[in-house]
Parts: sequence; structure tokens; C-alpha cells
Amino acid sequence: MSSTDRDVDHALAYPEPPASPLWHRHGGMQARPLTDAEKKRNCELLVLAQRKPRPTAA
Repeated sequence: MSSTDRDVDHALAYPEPPASPLWHRHGGMQARPLTDAEKKRNCELLVLAQRKPRPTAA
């Protein structure tokens, strides 16, 4: 399948807007690496969040 001009999403043709200055760390402070316990807890929470919710009785 060949791509033509009709297949192009023109919204993607524009450059990304600049990132908010609030997203940058100032003062050279590095983010603290996660501990193994924090990584494990994050994985458990992600699995819980991705589970299909139970249907509710109306």
C-alpha cells in the first residue's frame, strides 16, 4: 500500500510546540532513582489499574 498526500495527517506536519518551562528542573538537581520496592509497587499498581472494571448492578 503506497502513501499518498490524501493519506497524510496534516496535524502531524507542524512542529511540536515548545515544552513548558515548568517541566524543566532548575539548579542541576537530578531526579532520585526509584528503589526496587518502589518499582515493584508501581508495577503492582499498574496491573491493578489495567484490570477490567467489574460491571455494576443497576
